[in-house]
Amino acid sequence: MRHCHALVLTLALSAAALVQTAHAQNAPERGAPAGPSPGATTAPTGLTVTLGIAPIFGMAWQGSRDTALSIFPDLRINYNDTLFLSVPEGLGWNVVNADGWKAGPILRSRFGRDENDGGSPFQIAGGSTALIGMGDIGIAGEAGGFVEKRFGTKRQWRARADVRQGFGAHQGVVGDVALSYSGREGKVLYSVGPRATFASADYMQTYFGVSTAQAARTGLAASRPDGGLVSYGLGANLIRPLDRRRAVALFGVLDRLGNAPAGSALIRERGQRTQFTVGLGYSFRFGL
Repeated sequence: MRHCHALVLTLALSAAALVQTAHAQNAPERGAPAGPSPGATTAPTGLTVTLGIAPIFGMAWQGSRDTALSIFPDLRINYNDTLFLSVPEGLGWNVVNADGWKAGPILRSRFGRDENDGGSPFQIAGGSTALIGMGDIGIAGEAGGFVEKRFGTKRQWRARADVRQGFGAHQGVVGDVALSYSGREGKVLYSVGPRATFASADYMQTYFGVSTAQAARTGLAASRPDGGLVSYGLGANLIRPLDRRRAVALFGVLDRLGNAPAGSALIRERGQRTQFTVGLGYSFRFGL
């Protein structure tokens, strides 16, 4: 799942964010009154740390037809709902944080891709040999900004967009947009909604293109996909708080590649457009 890493970790991040909401407001102690409505948010105060682990099953790399199983650790640090740091989310700062709005700069990393198995450093089973001859892709950094808005009568709707400029393994521009609806049924919290990713030609050619040299090694036709829609799909999370500190999460996403990456010889001959990921996570939160 090495190139698919960003998708997997973003998915885990979405679940972890809802888990944090569950920790903060939706897991009252026995005998305590119920917390705020599921869509509302209670900002964490002080320094909070969340530790988690999640076995995840999905495509070995984005665009792959092969699957892999990985176990991802997660460490999330949040200071006063202003500064945040984690592997999936990166380093960010909520410069704007009022009236349901959040916005600020963000710095993320994108793990590379191994031609031998396509897998992540956390892969434990499965994988893909379809990338042999394509060469490895190193780690990339992405710097940019984000904006988020919660709205609705109970702020149960969440819209988010972010744009990042790559450096390192790719020099492209990447943008994500997402809309989700969250609610609560008994002791279970849920969130569901569409999402999409766009990118420039440099990004597309790094992860989906086939250069002349790669074509000679693999037998694939040379391909230089244009910028545009990378993927679009639907994600969903189910969260069951165990107490004020612990929660379990079930999450999944079904995606379809856009026309630009799907038109590459790599995807036409060795991959597929439809992608899926499912995972089960456990998290424990504490304050410092």
